[in-house]
Amino acid sequence: MKVILNILGILIILALCYILSWKRKNIDWKMVAKGLITQFIIAIILVKVPIGNKIISKLSDGVTAVINCGASGLSFVFGDLTNPKFGYFFIVQVLGNIIFVSALVSLLYYIGVLGFIVKWIGKAVGKLMGTTEVESFVAVANMFLGQTDSPILVSKYLKSMTDSEIMVVLVSGMGSMSVSILGGYNALGIPMDYLLIASALVPVGSIMLSKMVLPQTETPQSISEVKMDNKGNNANAIDAIAEGAVTGMQMVIAISASLVGIIGIVAVINMFLGKVGISLEQIFSYIFAPFGYLMGLEGQEILMEGKLLGNKLILNEFVAFAELGPKIASLDYRTGLISAISLCGFANISSLGICVSGIAVLCPEKRATLSRLVLRAMLSGVFVSILSAMIVGFVTLF
Repeated sequence: MKVILNILGILIILALCYILSWKRKNIDWKMVAKGLITQFIIAIILVKVPIGNKIISKLSDGVTAVINCGASGLSFVFGDLTNPKFGYFFIVQVLGNIIFVSALVSLLYYIGVLGFIVKWIGKAVGKLMGTTEVESFVAVANMFLGQTDSPILVSKYLKSMTDSEIMVVLVSGMGSMSVSILGGYNALGIPMDYLLIASALVPVGSIMLSKMVLPQTETPQSISEVKMDNKGNNANAIDAIAEGAVTGMQMVIAISASLVGIIGIVAVINMFLGKVGISLEQIFSYIFAPFGYLMGLEGQEILMEGKLLGNKLILNEFVAFAELGPKIASLDYRTGLISAISLCGFANISSLGICVSGIAVLCPEKRATLSRLVLRAMLSGVFVSILSAMIVGFVTLF
């Protein structure tokens, strides 16, 4: 029964993207088929094949070890606030590592390591999916950088990009999560290997669904070789580290501020809803529960997943992960894995303005296009994560 539900769920996600599509007659179904097959292959390798499972496990250990190196800097600055024995300080113990990882990513970006990885994975994805190098590079870059950072790699090409290419930029940004933020999710109790599996599925899934919602009907600019802006405006490596750390601190402040505001507003809404014996979380549970059912979850897990998806879309993924984290150890492997994957990504209402304003700074000429596409891009980003969860859920049944 779970197999049938998963297949039905995948078909429903594709149907929803078809309904959202501006140009249904132009959808390349061969590309969609290649995208689905590729995602299934990636999921099988990472979840079921012993060597793939071992690689993701080792990579998870390595990423966690590197992220934990940031603890020395946090301890120096914040002292005993980093020690759980002295209490729980979310901004330090959960968000603090974002500063270190952002600095590290900025350094790798400056010295060209990230550019090299993005270039060759992007070329492979572009060949497979039949997409241009520019959009493929951005889709892959979102595995490492944020939704407003990855377009910087190809900023000089943004002005000449078609609407379909811009859609890929938006959807891959909404459906992905940056390396800088992984430590925060992991500190909330989400296993790193779950997060890495989700990241691996994002580029192909983002391209596939974005090309369904807005197929390529224009002629993209012919570029013999895309040259990425690797060093940006940094004078040297030290400058890159400093800028990355400051960017990370800005992220911590922004996340903290939004959580204070969002959680407080939810409390006010629940105060009024409590008069009629219901809460916002309960409403979300029922609205989004069908997705949990189609993932093959059972009983209270269905309502739990509905509530988490609602929190992620209406509030943000940190609120959802903060609720899932303490529960994940008590869930079975399949339920925990697909619940975590379904929440990965920046697709939520608060990201709408971030995406438009962040990319419009790089290319003001595209502001109107960004504003027109961003809502469907957000929904597509939500579907990218849910589709990834359903594919992984299907694979775990065998």
